[in-house]
Amino acid sequence: MIDFTLTEEQKQLQALARRFAREVILPVAAEYDRKEEVPWPVIEKLHEVGLLNAIIPEAYGGMGLKMLDEVIVGEELAYACMGIYTIPMASDLGITPVLLAGTHEQKERFLRPLTEKPALAAFALSEPGNGSDAAALRTRAVREGDHYVLNGTKMWISNGGEAEWVVVFATVNPELRHKGVVALVVEKGTPGFKAVKIHGKMGQRASGTYELVFEDVRVPVENRLGEEGEGFKIAMQTLNKTRIPVAAGSVGVARRALDEARKYAKEREAFGQPIANFQAIQFKLADMLIGIETARMYTYYAAWLADQGLPHAHASAIAKAYASEIAFEAANQAIQIHGGYGYVQEFPVEKLLRDVKLNQIYEGTNEIQRLIIARHVLSE
Repeated sequence: MIDFTLTEEQKQLQALARRFAREVILPVAAEYDRKEEVPWPVIEKLHEVGLLNAIIPEAYGGMGLKMLDEVIVGEELAYACMGIYTIPMASDLGITPVLLAGTHEQKERFLRPLTEKPALAAFALSEPGNGSDAAALRTRAVREGDHYVLNGTKMWISNGGEAEWVVVFATVNPELRHKGVVALVVEKGTPGFKAVKIHGKMGQRASGTYELVFEDVRVPVENRLGEEGEGFKIAMQTLNKTRIPVAAGSVGVARRALDEARKYAKEREAFGQPIANFQAIQFKLADMLIGIETARMYTYYAAWLADQGLPHAHASAIAKAYASEIAFEAANQAIQIHGGYGYVQEFPVEKLLRDVKLNQIYEGTNEIQRLIIARHVLSE
C-alpha cells in the first residue's frame, strides 16, 4: 500500500518552512541576488527556527530530520530562492560524509558546534581540471606522522569561505584513482587554507561559491573519515543521498514558476481578454503542473528509499535529472508567458531560470545522472 499522506509533524514542518520562505526569504531574495552576497540575517533566522543543519541527529544537538522531511522543507525554501536554499542544502552536503563515516568522537566534535550557533559546513570534491571525473583527483594528501599534508585546489565549492569546516577529498596517490582517495575534515583558519570567492555567476548569486587553495595544510589524522582508500566511496554515498534535496529544490522552483505564470496570465490582457483564456497559454500551464506533480512524487519516492535504507542511487539520479529539467522548462515557459517582461528583473521569472540552471550541473551533471541510471539498467 502506498500512502502519500504527510504525518502531522511533517505538515507542521512544511507549514513552518513555507511561512519562513514567504516571510523571511522572499522579500530579500532579489536584493541578495543583485549584491552577490550571502544573506547572514536569513541564515541566523534559519538557525533560530531549527531549519539549519536540521539533519544532524538529536544525539548531537540537531533535529534529526529524515530525507523525506528534508525534501518537504527544501521545496518550500527553494520556492522563495534556490540560491538561498543552496546554503543550508550545501551545509547538509558537508555534514553527510560525517554522518556516514564519522566516529562518535568525530560527530561530537564536528556536528554539535553546528547546532549551537548559525554555522555552515561544506563539501569539496570538484577541482579545476576534473568535475565529472571525480576519481581523477590531483589534490594530494601526504602522510607525515600523525598528520596529512594537503596541497591542491578545489573548485565550485558552495559555502567554502563561510564554512566552519570542509570535507576535502584528496588522493594519497593519483595512480590509484578512486582507490587512493581519502576524506579529510579541514577546519576554518587552518594555516595554508585559503578560500577565494568566485564572482560573476549566472544564478544562485546569494550562495557563496569558492575556489579553495591548500598549500602545505597540516590536517590531523584524527580528522580523517573512514580509512585511506575509502574516500571515494564516502563521496559517492554522500552524493547518492544529497541529489534528492536538489530535486526537491527544483520542484520548488517549478512551483514558483507556475504560480508567477498563472498570476500574470490572469492579469495580462491581449485582444480584449486575459491571455489565460488562450489555449496556447493553458497548455503551457498544464504542462508545468504535469511536471511538478510527477517530479514531486518521484522525489518523495527516492527520499523514501533513502529513509528505508534501501538502494537508491538510480532513484536519486532520476529525481535529480528529471526534476531539474522540469524546473528549467517551467521557468523558461514562465518567461515566455510573460513575454518581454519576463526578460527583465522587474518580474522574478528570469531569476528562476538563472538559478535553476545550476541544478542541472552541480552534484553531478545530468549527463552523469544518466550514466548512473544506464548502469542500473544494464546491471539487471
